[in-house]
Amino acid sequence: MVSRSRWKSRHKGAVVWQRSGVALFLWLCVAQIGCSSGDLAQAKNVVQRDAEFDITYNDTVTSENQTIYAFNHTVSRNKTEGVRVSVDVLSQEMRSPILFVIRQKQAVLSFQVPLILRGLYQRKYPYNHVGRTLCQPPTKAVAETQYFFVDVSTLSNEATNYKLRVSRVESFTLQTNIIFSFTASPSQPQYFKYNFPDGVDTVIVKVSSEMNFPCSVMSIQDIQCPVYDLDNNVAFIGMYQTMTKKGAITVQRKDFPNNSFYVVVVVKTEDEACGGPLLLYPLHPDELIDAGNRTKVLDIVVSPAIKTEIYVMGMLFCLGIFLSFYLLTLLVACVENKRTSKKREVFENPPDMSPAETASLLGKSGDGKTPASPYEYGSMADNCSTLSSEAVTESATSTDNNYGYIERSLDTVGRSRQESLSSVEEDDYDTLDDIESDKNIVRTKKYLCVSDLARKDKRILSKKYQIYFWNISTIAVFYALPVIQLVITYQTVVNVTGNQDICYYNFMCAHPLGALSAFNNILSNLGYVMLGLLFLLIVLKRDVVHNRALCRNDINALECGIPKHFGLFYAMGTALMMEGLLSACYHVCPNYTNFQFDTSFMYMIAGLCMLKLYQKRHPDINASAYTAYACLAAVIFFSVLGVVFGKGNAAFWIVFSVIHILATLLLSTQLYYMGRWRLDSGVLRRMINIIYTDCIRQCSGPMYIDRMVLLVMGNIVNWSLAAYGLIERPNDFASYLLAIAICNLLLYFAFYIIMKLRSGERIQCLALVCILFTAVVWGFALYFFFQGLSTWQKTPAESREHNRDCILLSFFDDHDIWHFLSSIAMFGSFLVLLTMDDDLDSVQRDKIYVF
Repeated sequence: MVSRSRWKSRHKGAVVWQRSGVALFLWLCVAQIGCSSGDLAQAKNVVQRDAEFDITYNDTVTSENQTIYAFNHTVSRNKTEGVRVSVDVLSQEMRSPILFVIRQKQAVLSFQVPLILRGLYQRKYPYNHVGRTLCQPPTKAVAETQYFFVDVSTLSNEATNYKLRVSRVESFTLQTNIIFSFTASPSQPQYFKYNFPDGVDTVIVKVSSEMNFPCSVMSIQDIQCPVYDLDNNVAFIGMYQTMTKKGAITVQRKDFPNNSFYVVVVVKTEDEACGGPLLLYPLHPDELIDAGNRTKVLDIVVSPAIKTEIYVMGMLFCLGIFLSFYLLTLLVACVENKRTSKKREVFENPPDMSPAETASLLGKSGDGKTPASPYEYGSMADNCSTLSSEAVTESATSTDNNYGYIERSLDTVGRSRQESLSSVEEDDYDTLDDIESDKNIVRTKKYLCVSDLARKDKRILSKKYQIYFWNISTIAVFYALPVIQLVITYQTVVNVTGNQDICYYNFMCAHPLGALSAFNNILSNLGYVMLGLLFLLIVLKRDVVHNRALCRNDINALECGIPKHFGLFYAMGTALMMEGLLSACYHVCPNYTNFQFDTSFMYMIAGLCMLKLYQKRHPDINASAYTAYACLAAVIFFSVLGVVFGKGNAAFWIVFSVIHILATLLLSTQLYYMGRWRLDSGVLRRMINIIYTDCIRQCSGPMYIDRMVLLVMGNIVNWSLAAYGLIERPNDFASYLLAIAICNLLLYFAFYIIMKLRSGERIQCLALVCILFTAVVWGFALYFFFQGLSTWQKTPAESREHNRDCILLSFFDDHDIWHFLSSIAMFGSFLVLLTMDDDLDSVQRDKIYVF
């Protein structure tokens, strides 16, 4: 027991000593901490002083002292007042910057002076004068006194002089339709508040300046702290866009639950984003670059956007314009049917003959014995030849077999109309033994008639030209689907990131609807779709009437006029509709990466129109759909290459100009010789022989004068365009390529009209009205096209310098009017191609000249 008690006493003593040691250690630590705190208190002298607004405090700061300025102000729930802190550092050479920390109720703002802002390639720009606006925290009370503190400190051992001034911002809340002017710089950004008034759901914020540079950024941000108002963070939230002289953003109430927002304007440290010059690389990585004076004076105004009624009026106006063409077409069709019915009545009951005499004439031939065939009846009615060129040749050798030939021909035609086109192959005509010799004999004649180039089976040609329609329909589906997917992605990116520099709108007249930023630019493309559909209906009517005429063996349909093949017309109407769809897709987010959406089917329309003009007089030798679309694909391919690589690239322009000239020469040779030439190893030898024979040995003019005139003019135009492109190297390569196509189309069309009149043919009233109307509309359309409200050839900020307000119904701008007029003009041009040869419907094909 004694031993046990001794052990307990010893253990108790050890515990006491242990506890005493811990207590001593803790006491020493506390004493040490206290000494350290005392030393720090002696080393860092913190001074807090009450401060007032609109007083400039001139003070000095070192690493040994820290100054805290205490401010208080009354915040009202119904009134917003901005508070601005301005700081100037007077010392020129500083080893350590001064740190300013502003502590508010619900926010902290800190910055250093000199403020170092970074540019491209890690350039550093110091600013000794800094001005920042404080974010006002919201309050639920009617009035509340809030405090904020400005802490000034530095780690520099040297005394640094500074000036501090805190003031209230006048006109911090923007008023509707009132212009407010202010000054901003990279280190002194500005922002203001706007509250949506009652009854206004959408406003447009416009910022303008008389100065191109320095480059600036305008941003729309929600009412929250902190406000991102420096060049390196302004793009973090909200909507923003760069600007030089103009900037405009449409803001909707639904995007801001507080029914208010901030308008932030920041001047950038460099002008490269706005297309300005870029400074040289710094010699040393840490070298500070003097940015110079980058102060900019700007004006800001917030105006209510259009109301819902304007949207409805714009849509009704757009529909009304194009539905009127449907009504006008219906009226013209009724008048035409009435006129045709009267002609049929006069034809069936001639005024000089009784019905019995008319029936006798229909039942008897000229000699009173043999029944008159439909061919003879057609000849008496329409004064047109009853025989094809082959039938005329056969009847000239044997008058006894004349009627037998006609009856056999009619029987063959009747059977052929019942056969399925799927049983006819395009190469069936090549089974004739003499087809090649016939081609050389016929197509090399000095004077050609349509009958010479309309020798192939009509079923074969119909099938051949219908491929144009089916191919372009397939192309449209496979082209449009990824386009729609891409533009939806573009619009989503714009809405999520808020970066409005992605799309090149006319921001002064961009009316949003749902997720679409510029609904008016999309709506105005409706005309292409509606008029394209109307043209397809007109072509379908003509196709049905022509097929009915063929079924009843009408001589006009069989042997007179320009051979009617509607496949290319169907392709043209489809291309016009697709132009409207793809142009609408392009205007969802217009920029240089998707500009080809807007032009691809323009190339196709121009190419199809030229093919149709050529097909009218050359139905047998027109290009196949596969060849034509392959060539158009090559054009679009070059368009993409030109947009990507053509800007200022001399090698690209040289290659393209050479290809352009060679293609022009090859096509000219193909057209001049009607395809009866070969591109092989002996082509140079044959060229030399022709030059020696026709130009040196004997001076003889060209055999085909008219064709030579057209081709010489075409080569002059194309060589001139190639030289212009090589010398000027325009940035908008897609428009340059489209200009080449349009110039060639206009040249060929003018040549066709001139040669038509020169050949003694006439233009009927309907076609003449279409020509004059289309020419006038094209003139006005091009005027609005060249207004140039935006251009993706420049930076987004430079593009916005061309932005202008709406000019029609406060909803449509100049480019929308271009959409209206160009769709009408294209529709009129198609009608011209459809009707310009209607005067030949009762003229024998061997009397219609080829040119």
